[in-house]
Amino acid sequence: MENRLSKICSQFQLEGSILSVKPLGQGFINDTLLITTAEATTPNYILQRKNKNIFKDVPAMMDNIYRVTNHLKKKIVAAGGDPMREAMTIIPTKDGKLYYQDEDGEFWAVCVFVSDTIDYQKADTPELAYQGGKGIGKFQAMLSDFKEPLADILPGFHNIRYRFKQWDEVLAKDPVGRKATVLSEIQWIERRREEMLHFWELVENGTIPTRVTHNDTKINNILFDKAGNVLCVIDLDTVLSSTCLNDYGDAMRSYTNTGLEDDENLDNVSMNIDIFRGYTQGYLSETAKFLNQSEIDYLAFSAKYITYEQVLRFLMDYIDGDKYYKVKNQVHNLIRARAQHKLLQSMEDQYTKMCDIVKEEINKLK
Repeated sequence: MENRLSKICSQFQLEGSILSVKPLGQGFINDTLLITTAEATTPNYILQRKNKNIFKDVPAMMDNIYRVTNHLKKKIVAAGGDPMREAMTIIPTKDGKLYYQDEDGEFWAVCVFVSDTIDYQKADTPELAYQGGKGIGKFQAMLSDFKEPLADILPGFHNIRYRFKQWDEVLAKDPVGRKATVLSEIQWIERRREEMLHFWELVENGTIPTRVTHNDTKINNILFDKAGNVLCVIDLDTVLSSTCLNDYGDAMRSYTNTGLEDDENLDNVSMNIDIFRGYTQGYLSETAKFLNQSEIDYLAFSAKYITYEQVLRFLMDYIDGDKYYKVKNQVHNLIRARAQHKLLQSMEDQYTKMCDIVKEEINKLK
């Protein structure tokens, strides 16, 4: 393996001599390694094996990342910032490509490791949620004038019409005979179908515009400097064109949940309104200047939309025999669906307050 990694590293335009190549992080999707260089004057690097089973077109994905980061760097330079620390830097191969494909057909990519940073796994205070919202908001704001087309590297992602097509097909097939055991859960999906399709129609007809979105807005995809300020948004594999409300809604699903995504004790699960407020304040501090009125009107709704989609996807995978998500046991997807439904119910119970918070923050920024 060491020889293989040395050969892979030798394909890229790296500065300095390599001291070590060691695994970094948990690597749920990609295999991630830290390349440490011997010289104090040269950067360290991140080497990743991209998961070609999830990302069917890695070259297009890397092209998306390159064009988005180039746009960000121009904005950062114009603002007097440091483009090497405030945006990801892709390192090309020696023949100028954005990736290297090895003899096994695996795709590898390298970026500069941003040193002296802090990252968080969970936003457990409104203050930290504010910074998370500000980070994603700033990312979207700097890309709000990006007009180049991006490859759709995840077809159907957050498209509820596409999900309903999958859902209807799975219900019709009922491949492992589980449908009859979850009739009440199926009704969770069906009674909200119309309002979710109404939202998506606004995206389809352009009332809610398409922009550059990150699509994985967990707080551990934001790097902070040692003073606790937002420095850089990372992990851009999922960047594509969609509604920016998807990023906000997905953040609300992950940030505000008082329980676990697969919590078996539903009493643990609810939406923390203080975390919601903190994130919304940070997000709008950067995005209020470019969001249109429809985006503002549906900001709070997007939290329900993304959470609902996740209920649907977990329940659909359970009925389908657990073909998509990794599971610990035969009821894991059902447990996930029930926990996410409890979160959705909590959002619905607090929805008026959520909308009021958005209005309050918008009025403050006028």
